[in-house]
Amino acid sequence: MKSKWIALSNTSIAIFIAFANYNMIIIALPQIFNSLRFNPTAPDALGYLIWLILGYMIVTSSLVVTFGRISDLKGRAKLYSFGFLIFAISSGILSTVNGYGDSAVLEMIILRLFQGVGGGLLMVNSAAILTDYFPKNELGKALGLNQVSGLVGGVAGLIIGGVLSVINWRYIFLLDFVVGIIGTLWSFKSLRDVQKPIKQPLDIIGNVLFALGITLLLISVTYGLLPYGNQQLGWGNPFVITGLTISFLAIGIFVLVESKVKNPMFDLSLFKVRDFSVANFTNFIASMARQGILLMMLVLLQGIWLPLHGVPYSQTPFWAGLYLIPNMLGFAALGPISGILSDRYGSKVLTSLGIFVSALGFFLLSLLPYDFQLWQFFAISFLMGAGMGLFSSPNMADIMASVPVQKRGAASGMRASLQNTASALSVVLYFSVVITGMAVTLNSSIESALSSYGIHLNVNLPAAVAIFSALLGYDPLSSLTSSLPTSVASHIDTPAFFVTAIAPSFMSGFRLMLNISAALLVLSGILSLARKGVRVGEMGNRVERTQKAEKAPAD
Repeated sequence: MKSKWIALSNTSIAIFIAFANYNMIIIALPQIFNSLRFNPTAPDALGYLIWLILGYMIVTSSLVVTFGRISDLKGRAKLYSFGFLIFAISSGILSTVNGYGDSAVLEMIILRLFQGVGGGLLMVNSAAILTDYFPKNELGKALGLNQVSGLVGGVAGLIIGGVLSVINWRYIFLLDFVVGIIGTLWSFKSLRDVQKPIKQPLDIIGNVLFALGITLLLISVTYGLLPYGNQQLGWGNPFVITGLTISFLAIGIFVLVESKVKNPMFDLSLFKVRDFSVANFTNFIASMARQGILLMMLVLLQGIWLPLHGVPYSQTPFWAGLYLIPNMLGFAALGPISGILSDRYGSKVLTSLGIFVSALGFFLLSLLPYDFQLWQFFAISFLMGAGMGLFSSPNMADIMASVPVQKRGAASGMRASLQNTASALSVVLYFSVVITGMAVTLNSSIESALSSYGIHLNVNLPAAVAIFSALLGYDPLSSLTSSLPTSVASHIDTPAFFVTAIAPSFMSGFRLMLNISAALLVLSGILSLARKGVRVGEMGNRVERTQKAEKAPAD
């Protein structure tokens, strides 16, 4: 009995820090760039910036399925502990980066990729380990608490990152290092493989094709965010077009190979299980909505609302993290409750209700002006978090409990890969739509704002530069003030002027993306009603049964 709670505690810490890590670095980027003397508004800086944000997620998306299958073959607890160790070592080295400029940021990107390897091993094995340890009548509660730890970690990362970055951004990675070392020692000592490793060959061709396809897909769409020529986005870039073509070809061949090979890494037959298919699809849509909206809410708070209300750019990361606490509280309050209720009454109604509540939150957020009342933002943010909490716990349990015991690692890898890919695509999709919306009116809006002070200039500010500058607390219009009279420059070289100039353009794209997300969530909520809610296979208490068998006298 004790061992299952140890497994839950350890894996919850792992998932918390793995998800918190991603957002801690986003909130700390202004301090990191200042310390490393890196100018994020330089023409070639956007590529470094996007890789620093998305590199961790790209690695986890492309490797978690492979990690899940290897864990089935070699042992889940062993690979899980090894992931903690990789995460800890890479975090420790990240805290020591001392260079300047592009080379320092490139070093951080490479180390973040290694950190993603460790994070991927933690993500893929946590759910599989819990499914081994907990009986099916407690699985929803266990996975719910574990999932809450991850998504609360994602929001808490904004708060922790905001606090630590004000002191010293290196403390973020030192925190990762300390937690990683403790988790490594604890998991090596307390966790063991419940399910015996499967003796099957590794599907090397499938692994290579999948990693190639997903990696090229995510890299290509990432570079689609960068301006190309006279275009605001890079979708016309031959590199992007070629990468997308090769990625789709590799994924197509991968699907063909997996349907023929004897022991596939991505077991397509699992999608014949209705609950597995429905739960993964709805989780994909929810992940696309969740990660993108979190970043856009950061832009709204950190780049627009807080500076508009007199908060200095140096303090906006901290306050933006605090203002997202209601979202975390909503998820934390409803996630465990939903998991417990799903164990008793089934998952169908809870998952659909959660998605519908989230969709309502997205729609209500689209109605707010950029200079909103804070209580309205808090209430809507809580509602969105509560909806995701209602949905996530029983949905995760359905994914893991709908497959045979010997395929849990692979199933968890498939789930994590789809979820992480959706999260990365979400960031790209949100930014693409918002940048496209901003591009239509941005420069005319800035020129109109300047003309009110008698300044008539043709402004050519790329929308991507404007939105990332807002996120990072930089004012790209400050360069205009050097040639202006002091009386005029004092009005223009202020956060309020830049915010007021870009806010209408930002909100037009932001509202469009919110409405698209709300519509997709409603459709996935309807689909969620098609699930059966049946949990199969032997699960839980295997450690206790094994220990009793070992102590029993032989006949």
